[in-house]
Amino acid sequence: MMKIKYQKAKLSNINEMRELILPEVESGVILDRSEDEIATNIRSYTLAYKEDTLVGFTALHIHTNDLAEVRSLIVKDGLRGQKIGENLVKSALEEAVYLGIQRVLSLTYKQAFFERLGFVEIPKESLPEHKIWADCIKCKHFPVCNEVSLIKTLS
Repeated sequence: MMKIKYQKAKLSNINEMRELILPEVESGVILDRSEDEIATNIRSYTLAYKEDTLVGFTALHIHTNDLAEVRSLIVKDGLRGQKIGENLVKSALEEAVYLGIQRVLSLTYKQAFFERLGFVEIPKESLPEHKIWADCIKCKHFPVCNEVSLIKTLS
């Protein structure tokens, strides 16, 4: 059984974070985030390490005082299906509860994964407008997108 260590990101992690997501960025599964954008949002990231190797991460991005988003979720190819992604999302949800956030959003191609964690599909038209213009417009699939929008209401 491999031991995975979860920790908050530091600025010194940015290069390895960008390296890990590069194949998924190239295939259009994850949006590219510049070094500056990651640095600005560094406190939102949680990382997963196996020994000294970064094997996954996600971010809890806050949109409003009651809405956040799980985004940039990545688990290294070859290590998927071992609950690393699930633990990263659960960590983000715990942080959202701590912050007093009511709802957490996800835009994903992995609908079943998020549904297993209690997220339910919502119409994309119900997404906050600033989400579309801030992120979606940067995507190579915009405006024809097959991502599913899901939301989880926290108690």
